[in-house]
Amino acid sequence: MKKNKIFVVWEGKEPGIYRSWEACKQQVHGFEGALFKAFDSEAEAREALLSPPWNYIGKNPPPHKPTTAQIEKHGNPDIESLSVDAACSGNPGTMEYRGVYTRTGEEVFRQGPFLHGTNNVGEFLALVHGLALMKKQNSQLPIYTDSRTAIAWVKNKKSKTKLDQTDQNTVIFDLIQRAEKWLVENEFSNQILKWETEVWGEIPADFGRK
Repeated sequence: MKKNKIFVVWEGKEPGIYRSWEACKQQVHGFEGALFKAFDSEAEAREALLSPPWNYIGKNPPPHKPTTAQIEKHGNPDIESLSVDAACSGNPGTMEYRGVYTRTGEEVFRQGPFLHGTNNVGEFLALVHGLALMKKQNSQLPIYTDSRTAIAWVKNKKSKTKLDQTDQNTVIFDLIQRAEKWLVENEFSNQILKWETEVWGEIPADFGRK
């Protein structure tokens, strides 16, 4: 049986803990600057409510305390955005990718796992998937990725992977071809932004397997 999520609203019409998405939505819908997130248990939610929301909006804290210069240079991420990421066990190995709303961590899409892939390919596919979805939804949300490689491949509208095609990863190469074709045939105005892991911690779409 699927367990119901518990929602914490830090900034909303009435901050507090809510036991359904519908109840949470009533507090944050139309509220500018709303901050909220889903948790698996009430104990986690109660602890979170008493803590700063930034402890939870970013999936993991930075690996070290960011310097004043880093903070001044990068500021805070735009949480009204989509974040994408990939995970791969091995290189090549089993790969998957997903996108989440940065503000809440709510998963928007997930693809895979696919056999005999690479992390770079997953990051590229995740970014193109996010761009295509935003265009389909007529959304101007910016998209964050922590991969400079994916940003470069999207800019060039071409994957530069050195992955060898095998019987195991035919589906991955089909996805690459479809992604490249989409980039050639479509224009988009969504900003593609680099997620600064050293300053903000792991990207909210991170799979947490490091």
